[in-house]
Amino acid sequence: MSAASGLTIDLSAIQANWKSLADMAPGARAGAVVKADAYGLGAARVAPALYDAGARDFFVALASEGRAIRPLLAQDADIYVLSGHMEGEDLTGLIPVLNSPEQFFRDRALRPRGAFAIQLDSGMNRLGLEPGEWAAIRAEALAAGPRLVMSHLACADEPEHPANAQQLQAFRAMTDGIGVPRALAATGGTLLGPDYHFDLVRLGIGMYGGLPYAEAKPVVGLALPVIQTREVRPGESVGYGYAWTAQRPARIATVAAGYADGLFRALARQGELKLWAGERACPVVGRISMDLITVDVTQLPFVPDTLDILNERQGVDALADLAGTIGYEILTSLGSRYPRTYR
Repeated sequence: MSAASGLTIDLSAIQANWKSLADMAPGARAGAVVKADAYGLGAARVAPALYDAGARDFFVALASEGRAIRPLLAQDADIYVLSGHMEGEDLTGLIPVLNSPEQFFRDRALRPRGAFAIQLDSGMNRLGLEPGEWAAIRAEALAAGPRLVMSHLACADEPEHPANAQQLQAFRAMTDGIGVPRALAATGGTLLGPDYHFDLVRLGIGMYGGLPYAEAKPVVGLALPVIQTREVRPGESVGYGYAWTAQRPARIATVAAGYADGLFRALARQGELKLWAGERACPVVGRISMDLITVDVTQLPFVPDTLDILNERQGVDALADLAGTIGYEILTSLGSRYPRTYR
């Protein structure tokens, strides 16, 4: 990463990851999930880049997210709203993914000619029509001409989990022979193989450089500016609670970032978090506070202007492991205070 501080987002890497995953499902269209502001990376920049790469099916969580990117994409791009048709929602130019009989009848009453999709619950018990609900409205729903019928896998990032095959069987039982395009797989499901691909795959975390797509190109880098350095004598302590005490003379750099910027306090709880000066790792010492992190840079011949917390050596999933969470949460938590550079 360059000496400039802030968040660097590699749009070409997102495009390359999307294309690589799309190539794994050659018989299906490859959609792009850009909900939560493209996993925190900026849907206004990411969605057009994915359109340029060839994506034509986009998925957002909320209608407001869809309305934000609708003017940025050509009219041949379909934008699916996963929360469906919420009461009072403006769905102009969008395709709601209807999750219940109530949503279906509301949508047909208010938008009788509007495009829509259907989500079925194949076992996750989160969103979608349950088998009995689907059976009750199936004929009417299919007669109305849904653009897509989809479901979602609960355990796709665990390839051997029995729920994958169970959900596949349940989805087939509800949809075989319906004559409508079908979708079941997100990134993890795409990696499970062709049985899960159907007519469209919804690519998400893998595009953004996260697991379970281990071969993904890195997408984000984050360099934190050094505000101040100080010499700490043996026996002196650093930060809140005096959580770290020097056992030897140490040079401590304080960098401008903290849990207000999505760098959770839990990242430092095991004492294993590192910041990087080029290829040299520097341990974080003491607690992460709201706006500041303290780093032992004693081993460096000089203190650089910035230290990296996200780079090719330490990606989002490495941080997630330290914090006891998942890469999705790291990405979507990266704060708005970072200067952003797209390349």
